[in-house]
Amino acid sequence: MIFYRELQLIDADRIRDIDRSELIERYYQMNEGVLQEIKAGHECDTWDSEQVEELIQRFKHQLEKGGKAYGAFDGELLVGFGVLANQFRGKDQDQLQVDLMYVSRNYRRQGIGRHIMDALSREAVDRGAKFLYISSTETESAVHFYRNCGSEITSEVDPELFQLEPHDIHMLKRL
Repeated sequence: MIFYRELQLIDADRIRDIDRSELIERYYQMNEGVLQEIKAGHECDTWDSEQVEELIQRFKHQLEKGGKAYGAFDGELLVGFGVLANQFRGKDQDQLQVDLMYVSRNYRRQGIGRHIMDALSREAVDRGAKFLYISSTETESAVHFYRNCGSEITSEVDPELFQLEPHDIHMLKRL
């Protein structure tokens, strides 16, 4: 049985439990404001030790700055998590970013990601945000997940986040 709870700094190392691997059949790229689908057909491995350390540091940074994280557990195993950043974005300063969002391969398509997104959305509303800003990896699974949660491609791309992840698909979810 899956249970959910707010994550704390002490939980950062549990990110190692996540298996982000997946078969990527398609990915997307933006071309002059239009989402283009590209066939791929390759396996994406889980994180290497350097990548997981970067994610752990990013997780810690966000929580130390006042962000919030929620996790899904199967017993003691972390099987999904999401992090809401604390910094407001957008021209009206009414957007909070979903900084990290992952569900382990064997736990996808069970509503875990949706449950975490709902928790992040409630937290963002409580903080006064009107939108979630999502800089999504360009994989079909990620883009479809965020779109199924109500996100739409944005024409108002955050320049800082775009510079960090220029291939990501930038979206907004109205809260």
